[in-house]
Amino acid sequence: MQEAYNEALKGINSNEGGPFGAVIVKNDKIIAKAHNRVIVSNDPTAHAEVNAIREASKQLQNFNLSGCELYTTCEPCPMCLGAILWARIDKVYYGATKEDAKKGGFDDAFFYEVVESNQKEFLQQIDAPKNKELFELWLKKEDRVEY
Repeated sequence: MQEAYNEALKGINSNEGGPFGAVIVKNDKIIAKAHNRVIVSNDPTAHAEVNAIREASKQLQNFNLSGCELYTTCEPCPMCLGAILWARIDKVYYGATKEDAKKGGFDDAFFYEVVESNQKEFLQQIDAPKNKELFELWLKKEDRVEY
């Protein structure tokens, strides 16, 4: 967790992003370290956890990070949690809470509301039959790579 904390400090001191750091470990070895780079990259997805996942995937040459653990300075937002789950990371350890982040000016309460309530005015399904066909095509594809 100290390494994640140090990464967060790097981000704060360099004005690259918010006060967030993350580290991915496998077999007690650090695979990747990252901090928030939203500001410097103009990329709203450049959160510390996502950046660490990208680096770990590159280092391990695999999109499946099973067997890895993630240490992050703050409770993951819904986007990061989704990325963590897609990466198949085994365990997440976090420091500060989403309430602490809110006090620091990072309020993602609206994101949690959208995820938890499935707000119909925000999420609207269209062209369902046509797009459903894509999954049928995917399942018929003999050389598909499962993930």
